[in-house]
Amino acid sequence: MTAVSESSSTIAVMDLREFFHDSVQHALQHQHVAVEDHTEHYLVNVLTTFARSDAFYEQSSSATLKPLALMFAEAAETPNGEQRRQILQRMGDVSLFMAGFFSHSFARKLVDIDYHIAMGGRAYGYLAENTQGSKRSGALAAVFAELAAKFQRLVDVLNDVAEMARPSSDRDTLRLYEVWLKTGSPRALNLLRDMGVVPLGVRTRTQ
Repeated sequence: MTAVSESSSTIAVMDLREFFHDSVQHALQHQHVAVEDHTEHYLVNVLTTFARSDAFYEQSSSATLKPLALMFAEAAETPNGEQRRQILQRMGDVSLFMAGFFSHSFARKLVDIDYHIAMGGRAYGYLAENTQGSKRSGALAAVFAELAAKFQRLVDVLNDVAEMARPSSDRDTLRLYEVWLKTGSPRALNLLRDMGVVPLGVRTRTQ
């Protein structure tokens, strides 16, 4: 259950998992993205888990987030297959969460949203091909395959969820254009069109 104050942009959430479940379902419908139930459940779990900073950041003397390139290097160097899968799963989850919830924070930085999309998709793709064995692991492999195939579209979905979690009246038009230019995001393009901005080379809806 959620409650929104009219005089504030703060959302009071009684049940975080329920909030993310409802928000993900709404965003999937809004973005016209279809996923399997297991994949939807996985998305909700990622959001609920990473809503706690102690789960999102590395456990050290100070809250830090390990760079994706370092995670990838560690996964490539470890001879332990299970450890490699754990590292790559975290890499995929972090990439998805960062691109979905913090896309605007990448503006004018060396590493942008397209990098997170590429790294996350690569991590989930590896997991899809190398998660085998039991019936449960087979189902998980199917989830990873869908996450890899639809990574960019699922970033759009989480962008919608982020707006529900942090409602804001102002949108950075230039940043939306940058996101569309780098990723081809249908969500970014539709928001630009709603603002009356049509990037060069893109037909308007009436054409």
